[in-house]
Amino acid sequence: METPTNPGDRLAAFGNQLIEVHDWLREELTRLGDDVDTYLEGRMERPRRLRAHCLAFCSALTLHHTGEDAGAFPALAGRFPELRPVIERLEHDHQLVAGILRDLENLVEGLGDRPPGPEEARRVRDTLDGLTAILESHFTYEERKIVAALDALGSPGDPDFRPPAWLESLGND
Repeated sequence: METPTNPGDRLAAFGNQLIEVHDWLREELTRLGDDVDTYLEGRMERPRRLRAHCLAFCSALTLHHTGEDAGAFPALAGRFPELRPVIERLEHDHQLVAGILRDLENLVEGLGDRPPGPEEARRVRDTLDGLTAILESHFTYEERKIVAALDALGSPGDPDFRPPAWLESLGND
């Protein structure tokens, strides 16, 4: 992904960046599901790789949602008050997802060095399937409802333009 260098270009691209992050999270969730299936089918000897992948995915998703709750959402609510009900729903989703992530992390951490029994395997798979369904619904709703607003936050030609503080960290790696 090419990072725009002009603050206005970065701002105009923020909605697209959100979609790119969501697409990456979707891909990682699919890969995590593949790892879970491989382990549950007995084709992965030790769950260490599965545990590491689960922790990395859960951390990335938590960081993404925390950033939205602390930065993007307050900026959007301040500029577009009509989006407050949408933002409240998205924040509620974040809390729901956080609980499911904790459950998934605990289930995966509890896996032994041998494939689990059918009941434990079903709990892991059901939790992951539930997370997948909720995230797809959440991402689709968020993209449909706020991408245009993110892209409309302002531009350097606007006399009131000041990039929000949360935007400054984008693309500076």
